[in-house]
Amino acid sequence: MADSSSNTYKQQVLNDFNNRINYENEFHRQAAARLVELSTLRPGQYVLDVATGTGLAAIAAAQIVGSTGYVLGTDFSIGMLRQAKQKLETLGLKNIEFAQVDADEQTLPEKRYDAILCSSAIVYLTDIPTVLHRWYRALQPQGIVAFSCLAESSPSASVLFRQVVRSYGINIPNPNELLGSHERCRDLLEMVGFRDISLITEQFGRYLQDIESVWTGNARSAFGLQDVEWSNKKLEQCRQEYFAEIEKVSDKKGYWNDVTMFFVTARKPNEVVT
Repeated sequence: MADSSSNTYKQQVLNDFNNRINYENEFHRQAAARLVELSTLRPGQYVLDVATGTGLAAIAAAQIVGSTGYVLGTDFSIGMLRQAKQKLETLGLKNIEFAQVDADEQTLPEKRYDAILCSSAIVYLTDIPTVLHRWYRALQPQGIVAFSCLAESSPSASVLFRQVVRSYGINIPNPNELLGSHERCRDLLEMVGFRDISLITEQFGRYLQDIESVWTGNARSAFGLQDVEWSNKKLEQCRQEYFAEIEKVSDKKGYWNDVTMFFVTARKPNEVVT
């Protein structure tokens, strides 16, 4: 049974994603497309897309595996799934389904899938090692797991947000810590049993155009200030301090938000016959 802190965190994630109306920005579209590209999918394959969001990776995968393949996209955010299903009505794809599922509790059949994808969402899972073990068992031999995650120092605007908030006595854990380096990703995947591990680093950073939306995104996220009971005055003080810190490290073009992303793929090895 989940403890109260886990339930609180899950509710914060739901609050975040159920209310996102601009999820399909350039970053998420590009990240999902790149992950599917690196997954080297083929027609006829069975694919699971975990934490599918609005279905960006799942729909791209369905278009590759074709009518002889199948894609299941799962998420526990009704708001995200509603947007994903609306797109299906327009595209008319018949080889894909979406289902409301909590990835932390997802029961998967053994040796069912040729590929398991998770685009920009693995850090939201409460027990990543356990989930990776579950994915490993659900893959066919030589099946591929593919996920994307951020370096520990990214996004730099979020790192700065946590630093400012810490000065107010609020310690927000870094969600990218566990998978925040190539070595940590590789060690975890090898521990689970994966082999043929590939890690590709790409830069998705940009100069910020709207600092206000960055503050709002950080403050309202599951790794933000949702459960902090501050007065409006104190919240505004923190907000203005954040803006001031952003200004300090900006150049003539503005604030460069470093977003160093890892695209990670690994395979389940063939079973040893004795």
